This record gives sequence, C-alpha cells and structure tokens, in this order.
Amino acid sequence: MEPDGDVGATEPDSGTAAAGPDGGAGTTEQDSNTTPTHTDDDTAAAESDRGTAATAPGRDTPATQPDHTPVAREEGDDAGGQEAGAVEGAAEDGAKPGWFGWRRRHPRAARGVSVGTTVLAGALVVFALLLPNRIERIEFASFVRIPAEGVLLAGLLLALPPRPRRIMAVVTGVFLGLVTVLKFADMGFYQVLARPFDLVLDWILIEHATDFLRETFGRAGQVMAVIGVIVLLVAVLVLTTLAVVRLTNLMVRHRPVAARTTLILGTAWITCMTLGVQIGTVPIATKGNAEFIGNRVEQVRAGLKDARVFEKQAAVDAFAKTPPDQLLTGLRGKDVLFTFIESYGRVAIDDPAMAKQTDAVLKEGTASLKAAGFDSRSGWLQSPVTGAGSWLAHSTFLSGLWIKNQQRYRSLTTSDRMTLTNYFRKTGAWRTVGIVPGVRRAWPEGKYFGLDHIYDSEHLGYHGPYFSWTPVPDQFSMEAFQRLEHGRKDREPIMAEIILASSHNPWSPIARMIDWEDLGDGSVFHQIKKEGTNPTEVWKDPEKVRTEYRRAIEYSIRSLTEWVERYGDEDTVLVFLGDHQPVPTVTAGDTGKDVPITIVARDKKVLDRVADWSWTDGLKPAPDAPRWGMDKFRDRFMTAYGPQG
Repeated sequence: MEPDGDVGATEPDSGTAAAGPDGGAGTTEQDSNTTPTHTDDDTAAAESDRGTAATAPGRDTPATQPDHTPVAREEGDDAGGQEAGAVEGAAEDGAKPGWFGWRRRHPRAARGVSVGTTVLAGALVVFALLLPNRIERIEFASFVRIPAEGVLLAGLLLALPPRPRRIMAVVTGVFLGLVTVLKFADMGFYQVLARPFDLVLDWILIEHATDFLRETFGRAGQVMAVIGVIVLLVAVLVLTTLAVVRLTNLMVRHRPVAARTTLILGTAWITCMTLGVQIGTVPIATKGNAEFIGNRVEQVRAGLKDARVFEKQAAVDAFAKTPPDQLLTGLRGKDVLFTFIESYGRVAIDDPAMAKQTDAVLKEGTASLKAAGFDSRSGWLQSPVTGAGSWLAHSTFLSGLWIKNQQRYRSLTTSDRMTLTNYFRKTGAWRTVGIVPGVRRAWPEGKYFGLDHIYDSEHLGYHGPYFSWTPVPDQFSMEAFQRLEHGRKDREPIMAEIILASSHNPWSPIARMIDWEDLGDGSVFHQIKKEGTNPTEVWKDPEKVRTEYRRAIEYSIRSLTEWVERYGDEDTVLVFLGDHQPVPTVTAGDTGKDVPITIVARDKKVLDRVADWSWTDGLKPAPDAPRWGMDKFRDRFMTAYGPQG
C-alpha cells in the first residue's frame, strides 16, 4: 500500500486518465454525470499490475479527460488536493511530474521510496518523543513505550481544521526538534558535569567548551567539532519538522484508520499507566516529555530568582567590620599557601580500582613529611560543582558563598564581597600572589581576589610543551613559585593561591617526576611528553581513562609534597584540596561532590588551632572525617586563626 498514492492507473474500459488526489492515482470518467474516485492505493497498485498506466512508455504528457469533472474532496484533505492540483497543472503544461518525471517512469521504485520515507519519518518522531536525556538510560525498552504527548498530539492534529492543522504541524515539528537538541545538550552536560544543561545560566560555558577543544585537539579539531554541532542542530530541526508534517498529511488521508489507532493507543496508555505495566524497569506508559519540559520551566524560574537570593546572601559577612589588626593573627609571619589540585576528588581515595595506589602515595607523602618535621590533618569538603567549573569551586572556597553557576560568579567578581585572599591583603602583613598556570590570557577577575601579583602560564619561565590542556607541569609550577617568590631573600611573608593543572582532563599525556635540579626551563619535558600516552587512544577505553586520571593525581600530590620537603620551613603553612570530582567517566556515575582537604605545617601551634575540627591525622581523610560545604571553610578558617582561635 502506498501512503502517498504516487502511482497512476487507468480503468480497463477508460480512454483517458485524470490525476488523482496525490498526483498519481488516476480516475476515469465512465459517465458524464458520474465520476468514481479511486483514491485507494491498493486499487491503483492492482490496476498497475494488470498492465494499465497513466502514461504510455515514451510519452511526455498523460492523456487528459476532455470533459473533466472535478473530484469531490472533504475539507480535511486539502493537503493532498494541493499536491494533486500541482501535478495536474504540470501535466497540462507538458511537464513531467515528480522528480523530473522519475516517479512516472519508475512507479514501483517511487512507491518504495515513498513508503520508506514515511517509515523513516515515523521512526524519527518516535525517537524524538522517547529519547531519554541521559546516555545511560538509552536502551531498547526506552523506545517501545507509549508517549502520552504523541497520542494527544495526534488527536489534536486530526481534530483541527486544515490551515490551523498545517501551522500546528510545523510548530510541533520545530518544538520537538528543539526538545531533542536540549536532550542532546543534557547528555553532554551529564557526561561532564553530572547535571542537566541550564537554559538560563550555562550559555557562557559554550565558550569554555570550545576553548577546551582548541587547547586539547588543536584549532582544526575545534572547528570540526563546532561545524558538526551546527550541522546536527540544523538537521534535527529540519528533519523533525518535515517528519511531523509528512505524518500529519498521512493521518488526514487515512483519517478513519488514524482516528481508530489514536483511540487504541490512548486506551492502552491509560491501562498501562493505571496497572503500572513495565518492560524491566521501564514503564510502557510515559509522559516523560511533559515532565522534562515542566522541570525546565521550573529551572528557568529558579535561575531568574537566583540573582536576588544571592544578593541577600552576599550582603552577610561576619568579618566585614573586623579591624585589620585583628584578622588572621594566628598566622602572622607565616607563608600560607592555598593550593588547588585540579579534579582531585573523593573517587581517587575511595574507588577500589584506585584506592590501593592512591593510598600508597598518600601514606608515602605523610611519612616523608613527618620525617621532614611536618604534621598534617585532613577532612572533606563538598564542592558546588563536579566534572568541571573549577573557577566556581575556587571562588566558593575563597568567598564563603555557594558559587554554583556563572551568574553567581559574575555577581561575586563585580561586588565588594571580601574573599579569604582579600582579607590576607587587608591586614598588610602579607604579599599576596597567584600561581595560575592554567590561565593563558587576560584574567580581569584576578584583581577581585586581592592578589598583588599574578603569574600565569606566560610568566613562569616555562619553555616546554603543553600536556594536552595543561600548559605547565605541576612540578615546574612549584619550582617557578620557589624561584620567583618563595626563594627570594629579605622578603615579607607570602600568601599564595596556587592552582595545579596537571590533573586536568583529559589526563593524557601526563608528566612524571624528575630530579628538581634537572627542571631547567622546562625543555626536558619535550621527551617526557613523547613517552606519554595519546589522549585519542586513551579515551576509547574508560578503564584507561581512570588509570591515567589516577596517575595524574599521584603526580600532582608528589609535586606538592616533595616541594614542601625540599623548600618548606618552620613558617610554611600549606592548605591543599581538590576543586571538584572528575567527570562521570572516572566516577563511574557517582554524583558525589566530596573533595579532600589537608593542612600541613611544621609549627605545632598552627595545627593546635584546628584541633576541634576533628580532622584525620595525615594526608588521607578517614571515610567518616568531618564533611563541610566548601563555602563554610572561609569563616571557620578565619575564626580558628583569629584572636579568639
């Protein structure tokens, strides 16, 4: 059966044929007063099989009925009538209807193409209606459900008059395409950030994503990825729209069948929903799209309100009126280093596949620091982000506010809210510096954080290669800090914010520890990079990704602990922590946001001030060690090291 009715046929006893409703099925006038209408495609096909055809081989134009009587059509079939009119006009003008006459010359092939296109259109609409917004939820059972939205939409399209129906079909197709694109965006965000795409607050992250692609895979990789995304976006919108329009026309041409099918599906949906019928764990009756859209509407409302909520929170600062001479008195004369290890999350310590190796590195670090006279205490913090968004975690830790999105970050960095680094600077007792090898262009927000001087990737004296995204290996960054600031003679105490980047995604290739005396200008890392792994090959296997992640974390920890052993003294106070958990590929779907945090000092009085925190001795926090929100650290730290600490 041909849904579009593209094949012409003539009655055996007729002399001429007129174009049918869809420009293909012919009708023959048997009597001047009666005109039977053959719109049934099976009839057309049967007649064609008997050897009849609207156009004889080799003819350019079909025969036309001299005394043609228009075929009566119901109002709902206007789409088919328009197509028939177009074909009739083409016939009268001597043109070959349908793909330069191909449909006339090859009716069976044309019928197959038409049926195939309709099937593909139906499959695309079903796919768009039932597609989950998370990769791990995609399974066969997901696509054999009954979508409530599809049933209601079919009933609505059948009930509407012709013009509103055409408009509704187009609007529905576009909207369905947009929902599908949003689901694809969610898949990407869940894979990287373990959360859905935020329609209000996440647009800025597109720029960060393209920058990451350029820095990891080069300019060509970035351009190809952007082009691919644009092509996919346009294709989804166009194809879903065309598919909905085609299916709408098909339903109208076969209205009785379409109405019965819609009624049956509606009844089946109600029955399955009432009885809770499932395939495995997947319910057959679903209203997933309605829930999906409802959640997004609520998300948009919350995003628009969030600015007002954050403004009220930022106005509260327990230390805003504290005189400078009463700030951080317990650390006067000390060099205080706040160091972030990129993607150092709880998974590196707790995951059975990594725990043994990571535990060995942490025990080794604890013992070697102890031998050098240093003690340490460790606990847990909960980051506002996971997978990516380091700057949000850094600003949460330093500001004492929960910076969970880009809108809050922008509000913070344009406000007068004091950060932990600002308070160190306010005392006048420290020189504040930033070692930020991951920054390779202007960073205007750096001034907000109260840093007297910032050393980015271009000012650390590094002349070695990038390691994928990482511009400078961690060991070199720490040595550069020693050379540029910490090792200077006759200097004032330093407060440094150091961001180590070697453990940044994609963790391939990674550097390895070498003799500190051999670091030089970093040229030695050219050979080390050649010995490393290829990120393209690594990311084909999740287990390889997890292995390389663990190795990167081990390298970052060793870079830091060896620096303390080598250059630390009685006045060194190191606070190091992870900024967020790695991507779900590494966490194996765990959405936890815990990161380790450790304080290292040689002066016993420094650690005595945080004794009531009940943190674990050593570099590894116990599973049941205290767990705070990252935004709580600033005030607790300043209280512990203030006059009353």
